[in-house]
Amino acid sequence: MKLRAKNILMLVLICTFSVQAQSQFSDINSMPGAFSRMGFGARGMGMGNAISAVKDGNLVSYYNPALAPFQEGNSFQTSYSFLSIDRTLNFINYTRKFEMGKRTGADGQEKPRSTAGISVGLINAGVSKIDARDSQGNKTGDLSTSENQFFVAVANRFSEKLSIGISFKFLYYKLYESVTSSGIGFDIGALYLLNDAISLSLMISDINSKYQWDTSTLYGTQGMTTKVNFPLLKKIGIAYKFTEPKLIAALEFENSNGGTNILRCGAEYNIHENLFLRAGIDKLNLSNFNYPVRPSFGFSYFYPLNAVKIGIDYAFVIEPYSSSDQHIVGVNVNF
Repeated sequence: MKLRAKNILMLVLICTFSVQAQSQFSDINSMPGAFSRMGFGARGMGMGNAISAVKDGNLVSYYNPALAPFQEGNSFQTSYSFLSIDRTLNFINYTRKFEMGKRTGADGQEKPRSTAGISVGLINAGVSKIDARDSQGNKTGDLSTSENQFFVAVANRFSEKLSIGISFKFLYYKLYESVTSSGIGFDIGALYLLNDAISLSLMISDINSKYQWDTSTLYGTQGMTTKVNFPLLKKIGIAYKFTEPKLIAALEFENSNGGTNILRCGAEYNIHENLFLRAGIDKLNLSNFNYPVRPSFGFSYFYPLNAVKIGIDYAFVIEPYSSSDQHIVGVNVNF
């Protein structure tokens, strides 16, 4: 009897500690739009997606629409991601600024009266080679899904220190045959230059972003109409640009209504005239330390060709719970 009681007590203790040790997951894991929260391109993902306040280099309004007026020249970039489990994640973006009028500064030099910027981009994600089977379990073919976000951002630099921008996001999701969804969302961002070295960012992302599903075309009268909202993301960031060494360090905090408080950081080191090294950490959830972080590393190399600069980007991102990690390869053209 004593042995049996001891065994029962041990079993109860083991079960108790096992339950307490289980990872707690935030509501955001079951909310739509996960593909759009993975990052954009090799540069951003290589710096831990912490670049909402970084105003130098090739800029994408995905991270902050207010960045567009700081782009030097025209920037075209595209990236392809190597992911496990037959997934795809692709990016394409074009950013440029416009100078409107001239004014005389306090130093007597002519400066742009106002600077505007535009950024246009696309995120495409999906899963292929999904088995389609009949009621007997026999394979009848392959299925695939496709999730897309097309965005257009406009921004204006209202002064030497302040830039404000807004991004319009068009969503389209093909889930299964005639089951599709589309929607429109918005991002609003601001960038403030504290001085030549420090910049601060503020951004609200995925305002009104949602999917609305209608399965009546598939199930007839048994179909349903379902509406699901993307999590609302609120971000603040800071970036510091060192003169020597040529280093940019960035830190960002993101709060969501999906129960997360994410801290991310990243750095970019211009080790040579045309060579940049990067590292970062993403997904440090201050509300749940069981949430796995995502370290990343990367580099870019640019080759000048007359008035054009062609660059090759690469990023390596550790992906938890996956059979392999992420490899993002990109091409940049500055002209």
